[in-house]
Amino acid sequence: MKTKELRQKTAAELEKIIQEKREKLGSLNFDLAGGKVKNVKEIRESRKDIARILTLIKENEGKTEGAKNQ
Repeated sequence: MKTKELRQKTAAELEKIIQEKREKLGSLNFDLAGGKVKNVKEIRESRKDIARILTLIKENEGKTEGAKNQ
């Protein structure tokens, strides 16, 4: 998922997406241990997507706190 697309989403939508990504990552890791995963690159992509979303959430928190302090 592109960062540009993620910036257009609300905080609630980001939370929902991150939950789905974490569930998918858990199942991929489980399948990897069982030898069922053929596309290992998908695990790395999921981890990066989670990191992107968490970064955007932190940015949004910083913006709202900055507005409160002024």
